[in-house]
Amino acid sequence: MDVFSDYLKGMDDPMQRERMETLLRWIGDTYPGLEGHIKWNTPMFTDRGSFIIGISTAKQHLSIAPEEDVMAAFAERIQASGYTQTKGLFRIRWKDEVDYPLIGAIIDASIESKKDETSFWKS
Repeated sequence: MDVFSDYLKGMDDPMQRERMETLLRWIGDTYPGLEGHIKWNTPMFTDRGSFIIGISTAKQHLSIAPEEDVMAAFAERIQASGYTQTKGLFRIRWKDEVDYPLIGAIIDASIESKKDETSFWKS
């Protein structure tokens, strides 16, 4: 979690900072093999140097961004959770519950989808 400390300190809203820290810690604890990074001012996790998931913040929500093929595979489940989405990310409003089983399934699918990948982004 140390890799994210400066990012978290830069968040002005204490509730948003706490929710973001909780999510980042959950991912790190649940997936200890993933490595945390800040790239393009975005917290993200990689597996063997390959991008798995990124989490960014905005005034009204946080955004979860896996690779596009994984987003497409989970589009219906994301919608069923009540989150809005685009082709490359979905948004969890600060007041909404975080669907940790959904995020875990997305991370599992991302790891599986990139198990043979050697580049950062999917080739």
